[in-house]
Amino acid sequence: MVNNKATLKVAGKQIDLNILKGTLGPDVIDVSSLVKNDYFTYDPGFLSTAACESKITFIDGDKGILLYRGYPIDQLAMKSNFVEVCYLLLNGELPNQIQYDEFCKAINRHTMVHEQMRNFFNGFRRDAHPMAVMVGVVGALSAFYHDTLDIKNPEHRVVSAFRLIAKMPTIAAMCHKYSVGQPFMPPQNHMSYAENFLHMMFSTPCEETKPNPILVRALDQILTLHADHEQNASTSTVRLAGSTGANPFACISAGIAALWGPAHGGANEAALNMLHEIGDSSRIPKYIARAKDPNDPFRLMGFGHRVYKNYDPRAKVMRKTCYEVLEAVGAHDNPLFKIAMELEKIALEDSYFVERKLYPNVDFYSGITLSAIGIPINMFTVIFALARTIGWIAHWNEMISSPYRLSRPRQLYTGSVERDYVSINQRSE
Repeated sequence: MVNNKATLKVAGKQIDLNILKGTLGPDVIDVSSLVKNDYFTYDPGFLSTAACESKITFIDGDKGILLYRGYPIDQLAMKSNFVEVCYLLLNGELPNQIQYDEFCKAINRHTMVHEQMRNFFNGFRRDAHPMAVMVGVVGALSAFYHDTLDIKNPEHRVVSAFRLIAKMPTIAAMCHKYSVGQPFMPPQNHMSYAENFLHMMFSTPCEETKPNPILVRALDQILTLHADHEQNASTSTVRLAGSTGANPFACISAGIAALWGPAHGGANEAALNMLHEIGDSSRIPKYIARAKDPNDPFRLMGFGHRVYKNYDPRAKVMRKTCYEVLEAVGAHDNPLFKIAMELEKIALEDSYFVERKLYPNVDFYSGITLSAIGIPINMFTVIFALARTIGWIAHWNEMISSPYRLSRPRQLYTGSVERDYVSINQRSE
């Protein structure tokens, strides 16, 4: 793995640092030995720091590449399904038919939540944001399933993974049902993963609905496209919490809290809110002008990406799916979606956006798609958390299965130097 050595010269001293080479991506300079020489590196936001070694996901933002265990995201989204992708992320390889069937059975054995969890929901206000409820409920799973919390036991880790993958759709749908005052709908194990979630979201005891297959497939693709994204803020949070030895339910709850931030998981919600703010196609030129004005804080949400300096590879898949869903639900005449399509056309043709590579990203299309399916805006990030759970648990399991250290970032201290305490009556005003 050591490819070569780099030499750092500081204060007349030479420090040799190993250069590590991965299978893909840039080489990495190992600076872990700097602390022995009384130096730290300074990297706000960890933009140039590899905090771990991982075999799960690879991103090349310049080339617009996203691989799950080596498989291109577009192939998985178009040819596979979310449960198979869960198996892949968790185990490293695609399953054969027997392995896939056994994996599905294992997931189905854990789709229900403990009956007492219904009472847990009653402690929340009805108007609470579903993400606030989800953070609490998922964290509380450890109080109901404490029989498999030995993180050093591989079998316990597997069961915890199954429980999280299986129960997240049930919990997510319960968050929605609670907010609208409808009865919880139990999972139906004869349905597919995405179909079952839509059933729990929209059916009632009075009228059970069978979800439209086009909408089921669209949701399955959304889950696949959001299943993992390397060492992002929420995944890093899960790893950070996991390094303390915390149980997996607590770690995933921490990831949900990090995902809740509008700069991370709330992007598709922000994109839809922006469309509502624009309100009418006639106002688009005004907002385009504002987006181009460097002195105006307004930004077009759902365009460009921090990682992808080219076209977001997930957006290519999501764009096609988005149009299929709009066609299926007859939403092309909806004023909101007309605004979205006009913005898309401008972003793909206007030189200002093309030169800056501010293409529509996956959040833009997934937000429109989820809205067309009938998902309330406040549930967008919940569905993101539902999808990302497999990525979080895969990264957590990868870390726990290997030698790891308690994460302890350093700092550049710029506060006061040491000083003596002064009694309050002797302090100047």
